[in-house]
Order: sequence, then structure tokens, then C-alpha cells
Amino acid sequence: MTKQLVEVITSVERRRRWSREEKERLVAATLEPNASVSEIARSAGIHVSQLFRWRKELCQISAPSIPQLVPVEVVETLPAPSIPTEPPPGDRRRKKASLVMIELGGGRRLRVESDIDTEALARILDVLERR
Repeated sequence: MTKQLVEVITSVERRRRWSREEKERLVAATLEPNASVSEIARSAGIHVSQLFRWRKELCQISAPSIPQLVPVEVVETLPAPSIPTEPPPGDRRRKKASLVMIELGGGRRLRVESDIDTEALARILDVLERR
């Protein structure tokens, strides 16, 4: 007959709770030059994958919140522009209008056709500038 070793566990080991400050301290240590994530995890008594998970969660850079819709204000009706009956003799319109992208700042862009009415574009830009 051979002897077998039997391990008896007498207590329940509970999970350790890490505060945000402790997590941030350990993650900051991994970001130091020549730092070994394995050594840092081993010294803290955690698995390397746990430290990488914390690093992923704490180091995420959230993109700035850019509104998908721009608020529009309806104002009184402007007088209708006069429409010329015949185009001027030197007017050579392109058959296909191209698009122009206007950078407004703050991550906002305005895309308009190149043959847009300049007065209408000026009014649109004035409204957007006030916001």
C-alpha cells in the first residue's frame, strides 16, 4: 500500500478587493521605462493578465464627445432671392458640382457643394459661429 498526500482546506479564501488608487499605482509602475509587468504582478501577488486588464481599463482614452446633430434655430422667413430668367452670357456652369469641406473647429466640419450660393453659405456660417 502507498501513502497518498491529502490537502485539507479549512478556510475559505476570499477575493482581495483592490482600490482604484492601488490599481492606478500598480499600472503606473508598469508604464515606467524598463518595467517588467511580470515582476510587478508577482510582487503584488496577482496574475499578469489581471494587471494587463487593469492597464487596459485605466489607460483607455475616451474620445471627445462630438454631437452627432447640430442644433438648428428656425427664424423668420427671409425674402426669396430673385431668380434670373436667363443665365449671364459668360456663365459656364460645370456639369458636376464638387464638394467642399469646411473645418469649423472643435471637430466640426461642414460639407457643401462648390456651387452653393455664397450669401446662403455666409448666413449658415454666421449661425454656426454664434454657437
